[in-house]
Amino acid sequence: SSSSSSSSRAVRSLSSSGSGSSSSSGGGGVSTMADERFDGMLMGMAQQVHGIDNLMGTFFGFLRRKTDFFTAEEAQVHQAVMNAVQREFAAFNAEKEAAAAAKARAEKRKAAQKAKLDAARRKAREAEEAKAAAAAPAPAAEDGVEEIDLSSGAAAPAPPAEPAPAPEIAEENTGDAAAAAGEDDEEDDGPAPEGNGGTTDTYTWTQQLGDLQVLVEVPPGTRSRDLSITIAARKLKVGLKGQPPLIDGELHKKIIVDESFWTLEDDGGKKTVNIAMQKENQMEWWKCVVKGDAEIDTRKVQPENSKLSDLDGETRQTVEKMMFDQRQKAMGLPSSDEMKKQEMLKKFMDSHPEMDFSNAKIN
Repeated sequence: SSSSSSSSRAVRSLSSSGSGSSSSSGGGGVSTMADERFDGMLMGMAQQVHGIDNLMGTFFGFLRRKTDFFTAEEAQVHQAVMNAVQREFAAFNAEKEAAAAAKARAEKRKAAQKAKLDAARRKAREAEEAKAAAAAPAPAAEDGVEEIDLSSGAAAPAPPAEPAPAPEIAEENTGDAAAAAGEDDEEDDGPAPEGNGGTTDTYTWTQQLGDLQVLVEVPPGTRSRDLSITIAARKLKVGLKGQPPLIDGELHKKIIVDESFWTLEDDGGKKTVNIAMQKENQMEWWKCVVKGDAEIDTRKVQPENSKLSDLDGETRQTVEKMMFDQRQKAMGLPSSDEMKKQEMLKKFMDSHPEMDFSNAKIN
């Protein structure tokens, strides 16, 4: 009995010294981070008393029976309780604002990444279109028409005699070459890969010139904490904790890790891991995601169309020239280059009326 009374007084004395500071300022006591060490014990108590209201009753009952908390003035007791509640409300609001700010930053970063990828894709398309325009063959001279070099200023010679017929064997060779070319074309007649990607036993993937997306379906009810995902510069590993990985291998090419991320999406109960990765080389199409998986024919990929307003001045002029030449060709009219040559020839002819240009064509 004496021991129990002494223990009770010790608790009251210890609580009295602590409660005085909390009652006076409301800013003392254990910090929120330190309070987390009691979460397990308090959760067990909440489950035993069945609810938060009962837990609060148990806690204040402890203060009444074992401490001198309620011996203070009632206003001080109320103030101490309000200080604790306000402090926790402030912490709750701060956490809520921090979460909202983090979400806003993530969305801004995602939008910036998308804009960056779009710009890279446009730049790549512009380079491809400019390269294709530069590689377009010049129109061949027509048979039986003389060609002259304007820089020499020489007159066109008399028309040459008609060439002798080519041997029959040449016609046969031409036919064989055409047949071979037809066979090559047939090899490329297959459908373009859907989304410029493909499908394996465990995932589906698509790509643009600067980035790619991998979709991995996981069991319903899967949560983010159940997943084990590693995105490295040259490796990708995706799976559920405690189970064999669904993807585990070396990437086809190197990626930018800081610009790559994953999310867990829920579409009507269907769970899918969506992995977005940015290529390090944004001017190259991938044949596969992981080395050893099924490959696609990158010659059949279809880049997205772009608007002329999105292009820089020089590239826009090149594309507009290509579009004009295509329209001219469809109508059977000369291209822009041929029109320039014709204009040059006309000026040359006007400058040399003594020359006969009836069978001449500019080279």
